Amino acid sequence: MEIIAALFIDEIDLRQVAGPATRIDLSGVQFSAAAPAPLPFTWAPHLVVIIRCPEHGSGQGVLEVTYHRGDEQIARNVQPFDVEPGKFTYRLVRAEMDFVEYGTVEARCRINHDPPITVPYTILPPEAD
Repeated sequence: MEIIAALFIDEIDLRQVAGPATRIDLSGVQFSAAAPAPLPFTWAPHLVVIIRCPEHGSGQGVLEVTYHRGDEQIARNVQPFDVEPGKFTYRLVRAEMDFVEYGTVEARCRINHDPPITVPYTILPPEAD
């Protein structure tokens, strides 16, 4: 099993195209956002993780996503999944995180006990009016 992509997004849409092919349309891919309210606030961005199973893979795995602010783990999500060997699947992950200051949170995504890939997400001060 391997993670093909992990991105923070606004929306995901799956659609069929010619034959058995499928398209995944991602919109609003982002790595930062302006704070939606004055500090402190809770934020829950959507993370999509796209996973590939090799042709001779087991088809079963566990996706773990931990969210970190510096050395502190602030949230965790664990999801078992099944995927047909030779195919792809995706998982949506959403964690509510409290922000008392602006800064970056890292989502560390891994399958089973493999090394994680890291996706940063930065909360910026709100735009001035």
